[in-house]
Amino acid sequence: MQILSLILWTPFLGALALAFVPPWRRRLIRRIAFASAGLTALLACGLPWGFDTTAPSVQFMESRVWNPELGSYYALGVDGVSLPMVLLSSVLCLVALVASGGVKQRAKGYHIALLALEFGMLGVFMAQDWSLFFVFWELTLIPLFFLIDQWGGPRRHTASLNFVLYTMGGSVFMLMSLLLIFTLSAEHSTGMDAMLRTARALPREQQLWVFLGFLIGFGVKMPVFPLHGWLPLAHVEAPSPVSILLSGAMLKMGAYGLIKATGMLPAAALELHGWLAGMALVSILYGALLAFRQTDLKAMIAYSSVSHMGVVLLGIASLNQAGLLGAVLQMSAHGLTAAILFLLAGLLYERTHTREIADYGALAQTAPRCAGFATLALLAAMGLPGSAGFVAELHALVGGFQRFGWTMACTSVGILVGAAYGLRVVDGLFAGVPQPGLNGIADLRGHELAAAGALALGILWLGLAPTGAIALMSAKVGELSALFVPKFMPPL
Repeated sequence: MQILSLILWTPFLGALALAFVPPWRRRLIRRIAFASAGLTALLACGLPWGFDTTAPSVQFMESRVWNPELGSYYALGVDGVSLPMVLLSSVLCLVALVASGGVKQRAKGYHIALLALEFGMLGVFMAQDWSLFFVFWELTLIPLFFLIDQWGGPRRHTASLNFVLYTMGGSVFMLMSLLLIFTLSAEHSTGMDAMLRTARALPREQQLWVFLGFLIGFGVKMPVFPLHGWLPLAHVEAPSPVSILLSGAMLKMGAYGLIKATGMLPAAALELHGWLAGMALVSILYGALLAFRQTDLKAMIAYSSVSHMGVVLLGIASLNQAGLLGAVLQMSAHGLTAAILFLLAGLLYERTHTREIADYGALAQTAPRCAGFATLALLAAMGLPGSAGFVAELHALVGGFQRFGWTMACTSVGILVGAAYGLRVVDGLFAGVPQPGLNGIADLRGHELAAAGALALGILWLGLAPTGAIALMSAKVGELSALFVPKFMPPL
């Protein structure tokens, strides 16, 4: 078994092993789940050491015929865009398991669903065949539906149903686009390389319709305005460990798919890049304003995700190297910051049974480690220099200014509003009125501190020493941006 298959199938085998464990043996269940997720993360973290950062091509490639009649393959591989997402997904699944210690009811089913979700997400980022990609894309719906519906909050049934309906509705449009490309393909194959050649040869009008189908399908998952309706309720009602994966990794599936669609359909991307930028600017401002109005900590983080994914869309819309690099960096940066915020929100809720921001007054006095990590994550989300958020947003904004000029100045409003709600929470953590209910609450314990510390180190590493991450992404990003450079060069 090759390395990517080993990484992909390890969580599946872990979930299969859990199926044979008696449900009352909760400690054994958690040990098997931890072993599976830990081994997956360890193997994934070894990939960059064998990755050629100078080559934009797909690496660690493996391919076997899956359905010869359809021309489908079990084809796996990673490039400079998908490899960071594989690393992010595997690490966040391990963090989510750390945060799942409070799950007492039906622990066996919960851990099976969590590992199945990891299996589906890794498959999306590794697949090099569109039929395989679609299978993994849809596979993620099943465990996530049950994780929200069975272990969520009071409105969990509505939240899980909204999530499935929104995502399946978007998937229909994505499937129609894929089928149109497949039917026009002379190669009769669903391999990504074959369908890319067919898609780029389509007339401009056909490319536009196909791209719009992708935009709806992937835009729902990102999510961007106005396709974001499922996200806030799903985040609020989902268990906090599930929110870590939902915001930290699953939203990136939509952004990753949209980047692939942009490379497949360059003529359509050029035609619609102004509209994409408009959607991005609205998402940035709209998400920030709604986050500012929230009093529930999880709701605030959920709406801030809409704003931060708007930065990703802005980077994609710029169609230049700085912007596209900023989009991929922001996907990683937001994954880390959102994960640590949801981790801390869940741990605080377990201890205080409240998510109201006003109830956490002067938390730094009773739980200084928790307050410190929350402050770091909020400052990183605001784009503090030295953090991952700063490096990512700077590249995306530079790319936006290179392409759209001073119209990008309106993004400053969204950034200022984002700073306002972030500083409001920081002020409450350190300078708020001490709450009697917080007296004696436990600070971060050993394993919780390790999980938060690992995410914090990732935020600081990307912010202070981003060279390695940029080198990992640059070759593939450069190949994508080269498709559009001649179109944007001013006349001599």
